[in-house]
Amino acid sequence: MKFGGTSVADAAGRSALAGRVTAALEAGSAPVVVVSAMGRAGAPYATDTLLGLLADLPADDRERDLVASCGEVVAAVVVAHELRAAGIAARAFTGAEAGISTDGVHGSASITEVHPGLLLAAIAEGLVPVVAGFQGVAEDGSVTTLGRGGSDTTACALGVALAAEAVEIYTDVDGVMTADPRTCDGAGTLSTIGADELFQMARHGSRVVHTPAAELALASGLAVRVRNTFSDHPGTTVADIASYKPRDVATAVSHDTGVARVRAALGAAEGTPAHMAAQTRVYRAMANAGVSLDMFTPAGEDLVFSVPEGSADAACDVLGSLGLTCDVVRGLAKVTLVGAGMHGVPGVMARMAEHLAEAGVNVLQVADSHTTISVLVAADDAEPAIRALHEGFGLGG
Repeated sequence: MKFGGTSVADAAGRSALAGRVTAALEAGSAPVVVVSAMGRAGAPYATDTLLGLLADLPADDRERDLVASCGEVVAAVVVAHELRAAGIAARAFTGAEAGISTDGVHGSASITEVHPGLLLAAIAEGLVPVVAGFQGVAEDGSVTTLGRGGSDTTACALGVALAAEAVEIYTDVDGVMTADPRTCDGAGTLSTIGADELFQMARHGSRVVHTPAAELALASGLAVRVRNTFSDHPGTTVADIASYKPRDVATAVSHDTGVARVRAALGAAEGTPAHMAAQTRVYRAMANAGVSLDMFTPAGEDLVFSVPEGSADAACDVLGSLGLTCDVVRGLAKVTLVGAGMHGVPGVMARMAEHLAEAGVNVLQVADSHTTISVLVAADDAEPAIRALHEGFGLGG
């Protein structure tokens, strides 16, 4: 079970958590609880509040991770105490104590191994482990954090390592929704979603489940359910690829804001060896500089790609070091139609284009895969685009 920061931030949330744990124990299960930090920015133990203590101070990445990890440790201890007060034997664990090993990248570490010996020993004693999510330990012993939403990944990694029957992710919504309800009034909760669809939603901007957690669910076949802490709503069941039957060509719409488009002048005609060689140099230089590219498309003598706005200057610096000029358009958004049912179906892009045109949305660039079609639009057009696709593909209800 994974519980988010808003769930454990007050007594009502912790009481609901205790109820979930009690029900699992009465059903004969041996639950392991993973928690996020308590509350949002401004709350005393929220991650943003703790990092704010260093805002005007010269802190390095290692120390930022140290302080950022404290919120989850506090939450784990408080929840363990709450469970004991409810008559449930429990013990708090840090990420390191839970056996979470990482690659050592501060701020966005990846889990490399899980050694859950201490958790298994606690379970054998009849205890409920309460694990601080979002964190692990590098080979050199330093604390590392997994990036925002990383407690989901902690839960899924432990689920795989412990051969869990299922991982339940509790949040403040009823499950995975067909679109962000803040931008689309007609968004509804999905009863089932494919693991690949969940992964695509996460990587294209949905914040319901951390992207590496969705990737773990996809790769391992781990059973995952997304539910509301405060409701008996059945939530969303994540199905593996073999058993999942998509209901239609489209399942949901995701979006990501704060995107910039970069146009690099390669000085060679598209399709020529010189153009390909120039592209290769750009890709390698960007990778070496840690700049992540998306929606990259050759265009005449140019190469067009998108990056997070915060990486646009770094991308231009890389291009400049290669002797290439660049043009940047900021203030964009990527809107993505997700659906395992679109693979091999003709006319999906045509329908998208028609719905977007009817809504007056100008499409700047398009990229697609077997289960997604993404369009790059002006930030102001993001909400009209989401609503147009959501309604046009009948995703409500």
